[in-house]
Amino acid sequence: MNEKLANPAPLGLMGFGMTTILLNIHNAGFYPISAMILAMGLCYGGLAQIIAGIMEFRRGNTFGVTAFLSYGLFWLSLVLLIVLPKTGLADPTPEGYMGWYLLMWGVFTLFMLVGTVNYPRVKQFVFASLTVLFFLLAARDFTGNAVIGMIAGFEGIVCGASAIYLAMATVLNEQYGRTVWPVGAR
Repeated sequence: MNEKLANPAPLGLMGFGMTTILLNIHNAGFYPISAMILAMGLCYGGLAQIIAGIMEFRRGNTFGVTAFLSYGLFWLSLVLLIVLPKTGLADPTPEGYMGWYLLMWGVFTLFMLVGTVNYPRVKQFVFASLTVLFFLLAARDFTGNAVIGMIAGFEGIVCGASAIYLAMATVLNEQYGRTVWPVGAR
């Protein structure tokens, strides 16, 4: 069977990119955590990436499956870490523990970055900037340094914007059958 399957990467990248920008506008100090960020984390950052990961499985893309399912579940777990203490179902996670959580995600992302060696430059940038973001957020939580958190916020906005660019470049380039927005050499 030679059925053509749609590319789910733009869906996952948009879910990741938009949610990452919104959370990092918070991290940069512009507004507090609100239902808007939590809802995006559950629906577009979480659920949309999980759907994209399942679709990547059908396409036989191990990298896509691993990335989208992992980061989709990251968003769900992050929302739960914020919401569960507010409902009384769990104690709040101390900042130092959150540092370890974010450090582990940084290590995972660093390994995923190594896996982008044969991908376009924009995808490499998304994973490189996400690696830096996780390490900055871990450093913020280990040290309690608000300036590191603010720097992480601005860096996270750039990271999310790069994912949105890659998503839209993928859609537009496929739609027009030519390079409309370049993504860099492979």
